[in-house]
Amino acid sequence: MTAGSAPARPGPPPVLALLAAAHGGPALAVAAIAGLLALRGDLNRLDTAVVTGAVLTGQLTIGWGNDLCDLSRDRAVGRTDKPLATGTLPVGWVVRALVAAAVACLALSALAGWRSGLVNVVLGAGAGHVYNLGLKATPWSWVPYVSAFGTLPSVVTLAGPAPAWAPLWMTGAGAALGVGAHLLNALPDLADDERTGVRGLPHRIGERPSRVLAAVLLSAASLLAVLGPAGTPPAWTWAVLALVAVLAVLTLATRGRAPFRAALAIALLDVVLLVAG
Repeated sequence: MTAGSAPARPGPPPVLALLAAAHGGPALAVAAIAGLLALRGDLNRLDTAVVTGAVLTGQLTIGWGNDLCDLSRDRAVGRTDKPLATGTLPVGWVVRALVAAAVACLALSALAGWRSGLVNVVLGAGAGHVYNLGLKATPWSWVPYVSAFGTLPSVVTLAGPAPAWAPLWMTGAGAALGVGAHLLNALPDLADDERTGVRGLPHRIGERPSRVLAAVLLSAASLLAVLGPAGTPPAWTWAVLALVAVLAVLTLATRGRAPFRAALAIALLDVVLLVAG
């Protein structure tokens, strides 16, 4: 090191860097939804663990695949939050982690049963990789989210003792939640994505229409989760719907980070309603 030069900043620990490159937060969130749905369903503890693991490992492959596909773009716009782009995480590590997670996903999906496994591998993880490999830059960027989130409940119900597709209301709520999440996830990166040639649905319709559409879809998911199940909805779900309505207004009427936070709160409430239903 030459005199007067600043010491190199150490990167995050390898495990944390790998988790960041895998988009660990969203991956864990999706796996948690699957696990909660399994606990609320007819699956025993072992099957619940298998299904949750199958979903989690599939989501990890999507995250690592995303950062590998976006490496040149992330470097071009100076993404300091991406360990691969900053060079603190070797590409080889991510490739090996992706392969290991893919093998684990296939094995766990097979243990969950061929119906559940096929849906998880093809319509769940597979849809995510189709998004990474090019669909994200087209007007059809929302389709993988419909596929992955819409079929997530069926990954659970098809692994049960009486395999069956999830009810239509649950599939619709999951799909609406997925597209809403896609729109929200894209909002902070619209400018950087445009600079590197990524023009999915949110980029084509713009920031405010994306925010409005996200609020509508997330609210629709709430309605489906409350009104879809058989029987009279519990009283507390109406209180949640009232809160969703307030948050939707905040999403549409406020500025700055408030709309994003309000829409994210709706998404979290949707998860609660979906699992409860």
